[in-house]
Amino acid sequence: MVRSLIAAGVLFGAASGQASAAGFNAPDTSVQMFRWKWNDIARECTNWLGPQGYGAVQVSPPQASASLGTWWDIYQPVNFTSLASNMGTEAEFQAMINTCHAAKVRVYADVVVNHMAAGAGTATNGSAWNSSALTYPNFSGLDFHPACDIQGGDYGSPGNRNSVTNCRLSGLPDLKTESSYVQGQVRTFFNKLVAMGVDGLRIDAAKHMAPGDISAILAGTNRTTTSGEALWLTQEVIPDSNVVRSGYFGNGTLNEFQYAYAMKAVFRNENGANLAQIRSIMGTPGNWGGTWGFVPSDKASVFVNNWDTERNGSSLVASNYVAGQVNDTQGSKRYDLANIFMLAWPYGHAQVHSGFRFNSYDQGPPAASPFDANGNPLINQSWDFIHRWSDISNMVAFRAATAGQGIDHFVNGTPNQIAFARGSKGFVAINNDGAAWNASLQTLLPAGTYCNVVTGKLNAAQTACSGDSATVGSNGIVSVSLAGNGGASVPALALHVNQKVSGGGSTPPACSTVAVTFRVANANTVPGQNVHVTGNRNELGNWTATNGNQLAIEGSGANAAWSRTVQLPPSTAIQYKFLKHGAVADVWERNQATSSGNRQATSPACGAAALVLDAGSFAF
Repeated sequence: MVRSLIAAGVLFGAASGQASAAGFNAPDTSVQMFRWKWNDIARECTNWLGPQGYGAVQVSPPQASASLGTWWDIYQPVNFTSLASNMGTEAEFQAMINTCHAAKVRVYADVVVNHMAAGAGTATNGSAWNSSALTYPNFSGLDFHPACDIQGGDYGSPGNRNSVTNCRLSGLPDLKTESSYVQGQVRTFFNKLVAMGVDGLRIDAAKHMAPGDISAILAGTNRTTTSGEALWLTQEVIPDSNVVRSGYFGNGTLNEFQYAYAMKAVFRNENGANLAQIRSIMGTPGNWGGTWGFVPSDKASVFVNNWDTERNGSSLVASNYVAGQVNDTQGSKRYDLANIFMLAWPYGHAQVHSGFRFNSYDQGPPAASPFDANGNPLINQSWDFIHRWSDISNMVAFRAATAGQGIDHFVNGTPNQIAFARGSKGFVAINNDGAAWNASLQTLLPAGTYCNVVTGKLNAAQTACSGDSATVGSNGIVSVSLAGNGGASVPALALHVNQKVSGGGSTPPACSTVAVTFRVANANTVPGQNVHVTGNRNELGNWTATNGNQLAIEGSGANAAWSRTVQLPPSTAIQYKFLKHGAVADVWERNQATSSGNRQATSPACGAAALVLDAGSFAF
């Protein structure tokens, strides 16, 4: 088999989360541990993934497959009924699931059911196959589409959607997934995984199957896990000129490859792109899409790179050491910064990628364990251990802490320097410029001293940071001083409420700020339109609509209530108004019956209950 034919067989993958249950970590972030063996993943769940807060680990395809010594052979399945793979035995797979669950980590499995292995040979479980004769365990020639090549290559040329779903991806025999027999075999495979405790499925090459075929398979699949959660589902659907991605929404989330492409464009400054453009490229909370046509956030799973994109040149890379190719960790911290951004930005279900270093395209995984004889991780050697890089792994807790918050006070210095608040829960500043960035920036955090989780965390006593710290004043302002991108340090600042220093006099008085909730109902919004509050203070955007605080919708529909809690100084008179901002021209509420024409209030005193300013309905 020619490697150019094989390469596209893996080009797709990831998904979105659900509510935490069964004592699991928050589902906001998972990690793709590409080609890691089951026993090693089990150890890492206990020692790192669980304690660090990862919600799930996505593992490589567990079915019996071809064994060719390459990175892609696991994407050539031979036998769905056997879980004897290059990563371990079925018993080891089960033990890994049990161990990860005990560590509060879910297990998601990559599954390959669009096609079967090419060529002929003996699979990882001893099964024989022959693609010329179309003989595989449980499948015969009747279960495959006629041999044909996808017109226009694996993506398909315009107007050739049928060839994308019914012809051979990279020359691999294409299963007749519209057949009830094939659907039954796949469904049995899925149900076996769920019964073993698998918490989610990533459906590889979903674009090469009709959405209705996937739906029929899932209709008979157990959609409740052994832990009582809804089965996590995502589909690999790479955008092209043929596929209608929304057609797959009914089956689950999609790997949003546009995200990886955008990270590469803005962090490498390709074709004039820069970091300050990210909101126009992908949209903002409540109005996702942007100029690149991103899918809705609740339908997206995102990643900076995966095992395909780090080899085909479509994403940033950390582990590609092929001669002459760019590596975004060499002389730059672009790769780290992109992951920090992903884990700070409220879009989709985030997946960190962790695999192995390679210096040739087809290179298979290392034979050596990721750990030494004493169980110590061999970081940045054969295995990259990106999930342990502290500046990235510490952001997992940031994402969990800021869940449900919007984006406030988005600013930029140069076009490659950005900062934004995540409500009153977090704040991030990123410098992808060669020049240093020194600025005083607005946060919505309560006053105090916080650990910069890019460089370290709180000690057990919560009195000091293992790395840098930053102090937020009573007005919410923080001084930012970030080196240019190109030195030894990662030029980013990330603060969140669970990393606030206490004791030792390092924290300003506990009542430097008080909570004020702004709420309004019956706003009669239209799709793409959000409700904001702005007012006469920095924390309220100083009457600038786009800098105002976006409220969170409390339900669905045009007249659902919207609300947001803002930290303000105690016993302080404020003026404010609500407005609708987004899809159409800004709409401000009518002037109120006050001397200034604005709503007025006084924030509560120290020790008083949080103030709720329920404005009732909009008036226009």
